[in-house]
Amino acid sequence: MFKVAIVGKPNVGKSTLFNRTILKKKSIVSDTPGVTRDRIYGQATWLGKEFTIIDTGGLTNDKMIFQQNIENQVLFAIKEASIIIFLVSEKDGINKDDFYVAKLLKKNKAKNVILAVNKSENKQGTYERLYYSLGFGKPYYVSAEHSIGIGDLLDVVVKNFNPSANKIELDKTAFCVIGRPNVGKSTLVNSLVHEERVIVSNIAGTTRDSIDCDFKYDGKDYTIIDTAGIKRKSKITDHIEKFALSRTQDAISRSNLILLVLDGSEDFNEQDEIIGGLAFDANIPTIIVVNKWDKIKNKTSKTVTEFTKLIRNKFHYITWAPVIFISAKDNLKVTAIFKTIEKIKQQLKISVSTSILNDVLAKAEILNPPPKFKGNRFNISYATQVKSQIPTFVIFGNDPKYVHFSYARYLENQIRNSFGFTDVPITIYFKDKNSRIRGIKKDR
Repeated sequence: MFKVAIVGKPNVGKSTLFNRTILKKKSIVSDTPGVTRDRIYGQATWLGKEFTIIDTGGLTNDKMIFQQNIENQVLFAIKEASIIIFLVSEKDGINKDDFYVAKLLKKNKAKNVILAVNKSENKQGTYERLYYSLGFGKPYYVSAEHSIGIGDLLDVVVKNFNPSANKIELDKTAFCVIGRPNVGKSTLVNSLVHEERVIVSNIAGTTRDSIDCDFKYDGKDYTIIDTAGIKRKSKITDHIEKFALSRTQDAISRSNLILLVLDGSEDFNEQDEIIGGLAFDANIPTIIVVNKWDKIKNKTSKTVTEFTKLIRNKFHYITWAPVIFISAKDNLKVTAIFKTIEKIKQQLKISVSTSILNDVLAKAEILNPPPKFKGNRFNISYATQVKSQIPTFVIFGNDPKYVHFSYARYLENQIRNSFGFTDVPITIYFKDKNSRIRGIKKDR
């Protein structure tokens, strides 16, 4: 797809312009310089033309923490984008950082650079001579915050639109990476996409936004979303971290699948379990990825079994989630993730014949009759699979209130074992058999 990158020094309004263009608040906006560190991707449409827009971290000539990492990310964006929006600020004026950005763009032979002057709502052209001295021609005056001049800027962007770059990508699997800070999420993302796509640091909290990365593996299209490490609520100290948590929740909602990353070199703690609860609540396929497996000393043939048993106890609410042991840093067994994703996708496609499903449940009911609960016993009349994102079944009987949770779990296990739903969540609804008259059967 046609790509446009926004570059500039810190705090000129790159994230505000990015959010304004995609018509949603995706990048974190703050008066604090340096909040955006990685490349943030979004989809935009103007005059019927679709394109990808990339938000980047602020470039500066000063030696600040993460600055080299940020610059590397910007260089990646410059390389892959067809157009660069070089954003400066009318309010803050032109300084050495703006000239540093201009020099970097020229040095790396950036394509189709458009100079945009943000924060121009109250005055225009104060520094016009300096704008031209940057070497990119006519400046376009905008106010991203107040949506002034954005249309004129986007007119220039789509004028350079290349239809052949606007390929529609089908059958793409989107999965997000979640976990507490510093478990190796960003290292895992970089290992999977085979490039330094997100900044990696031993400093917890380096990733703040949710970072979308489109890539191919074995001829298949994927989108992986790196997320900020989720802290305990009591440890969230500022609005940037609150936004980061919100972005993680949004990333989960946009995903088909979750990678729950744990640090195998440390004891699993309560926060890991809480984050696992987010996966449970999302009710989508989840893979538990135990990272930093290289740091485990004196491993034996029983170590994986023992760890798996511990994980099953800790995350008893997602016992169906497959467990993989990797080292993202050493690229050890990382490709097992793709094999597991494909296995999960096959299970999600399983369609169960209504007659065979009812045979399985009838045998299950004979082997283990429903117990009495709330004064009566639930009797199964009929069951069917209904169309849904995950395998979903409706079981009709005399009255759903008589179903004890342990018997519901028993029936779920019978369905799992009989039809091969070993690595995915499934949903079972219990309905009064008369519900069929009210249209439930139409879901088939």
